Amino acid sequence: MSTAINTEALQQSKRMRKLVSVAAGMAGLLFGLDIGVIAGALPFITDQLSLTSQMQEWIVSSMMFGAAIGSVITLWISSKLGRKKSILTAGLLFIIGCFGSAFATNYEILLVSRIILGFSIGVASYVAPLYLSEMSEKEHRGRLISMYQLMINFGIVIAFISDTLLAPTESWRLMLGIISIPAFLLVIAVSKLPDSPRWLASKGFTTEAQKVLNVLRGSKEKAHEELQDITDSLKVKQAGFSLFKANKNVRRVVFLGMFLQFMQQFTGQNIIMYYAPKIFSLAGFESHTDQMFATILDGMTFVVFTWISMQFIDKTGRKIALKIGFGIMALALIVLGWCLMQFEGGNTAQWISYTAVGMTILSIAGYAMSAAPVIWILCSEIQPLKSRDFGIACSTTTNWVSNMIIGATFLSLLEGIGSAQTFWLYGILNVIFIFCTIYIVPETKGVSLEKIESNLMEGKKLRDIGC
Repeated sequence: MSTAINTEALQQSKRMRKLVSVAAGMAGLLFGLDIGVIAGALPFITDQLSLTSQMQEWIVSSMMFGAAIGSVITLWISSKLGRKKSILTAGLLFIIGCFGSAFATNYEILLVSRIILGFSIGVASYVAPLYLSEMSEKEHRGRLISMYQLMINFGIVIAFISDTLLAPTESWRLMLGIISIPAFLLVIAVSKLPDSPRWLASKGFTTEAQKVLNVLRGSKEKAHEELQDITDSLKVKQAGFSLFKANKNVRRVVFLGMFLQFMQQFTGQNIIMYYAPKIFSLAGFESHTDQMFATILDGMTFVVFTWISMQFIDKTGRKIALKIGFGIMALALIVLGWCLMQFEGGNTAQWISYTAVGMTILSIAGYAMSAAPVIWILCSEIQPLKSRDFGIACSTTTNWVSNMIIGATFLSLLEGIGSAQTFWLYGILNVIFIFCTIYIVPETKGVSLEKIESNLMEGKKLRDIGC
C-alpha cells in the first residue's frame, strides 16, 4: 500500500513539473515573440498607416517603455498578488495588447496597445523566472531558467518565420494577432498550477506551502526539509532602498548592475533584431521575402549560440566571454558599416550584400555567447542578499530604458549621420566596453555569493570583488 502511494505521489509530482516546464516555455516564448514580430510587420504598418521615421521608432520602442513601467512596479505586484496571479495578469494583458495591435485603426491605438504589451512583458520577464526558480528543485533550477532564456530566442525565430510566411499577403494585423495563441496557452497552463511555496510561506500560509511542496517533490520528508530552508531564508529581510541610501558599497554595486545593462543594450544588437529588414534593404536586398529570410538566419544564430554558451559559460568565465564577445561585435559592426558605405557610394556588388548578412550573423553570435547571457548572470551574482531584489529591479529597469532609447533613436541616427556611421558608432562603443570590462567588471566564476558580498562590503574595487 505504501509503495502504491509513493508511486502515485511521484507520478503526480512528475505531472506537476511537466506543467511548470510548459509554463516556463510559454512565458519565454511570449517574450521572444513580442520582440521578433515587429521586425516583419513594421514595413507594412508603415505603408498602411503612413508612419514617419519617428512614429516607427516609437512603435518599436513603446513596448520597451511599457516594459520599463512594468519592471518598476513588478516587486509590488509580485508581492501583493503572488507569482501565479502576476503571471496570469501578464498573460491576459498580453492578449489584450495583441488584439489591440491587430485591430488598431490608427497610430495612437497601436502605440497604446504596444505599451500594454510591453507592460505585460515587463511583469512576466521578472516574475516568470522567479516563479520557476521557486517551484523547481535546486538540482534542476539552472536548467529550467536556462530553458526560459532559450525559449525567448526561440520565440524571436518563430516570430521571424511567421512574418516571412505572412509577408506575401502583407497581413501585418495577423502577424501581430497570432502571437496571442501562446498567451492563451500560458494562461491555461498557469491557471492549473498552485502559487509558489516561497510566496505562500512569506504570507504566513505555511500549511498551503507544505501541501504544494508535497506535490512538487513527491516526498513529505523532502518537502518538510525544503520548507524549513525557505522559512530560514525568509528571516533575512529585504532592505534594498534603505541600504542603498545608507551604504556606499551597496550604491556602488547597484550602479554597476545598471551600467552592465547599459553596456548590454548599447552593443547595438537589439536594433539588428528590431530593424533587420530595414538593415538588409540598405544592404541591397530589395525583396521583403529576401530580407525576412536573412532575418531568420539572424534569429537562428541567436538560438544556436545561446545554447552553445549555456554549455560553456560556467567553465570559461564571465570576463573572458565579455571581452571576446565585445571584440567580435565591434569588428562585425565596423565591417557592416563599411558594406553599407559601399552601397551608399553606388557599389552594389552582390558579395557585399552577402558580407553584410554575414556580419550581422557574426555580431549576433558574439552577443549570444557573451553579453546576452553573461550580463544577466553577473547582475544576479553581484548584489548583496539583503538588497538583491532592489538591485536586480534597478538593473532590469535600466535594461528596458536603454532598450527603449536604442529603439527610439536608430532610424533618426540613420537619417542624421548615415547608415555606415551609425554602425561604426556602435562598433566604437563595443571597443569601449572591452576596456570597461577589463577595469570595472569582476570575475565571479566559481566564487560564492557570500564571498562576493564580503569583498564588496570590505570596500574592494568592483573589479576585485570576485577575487
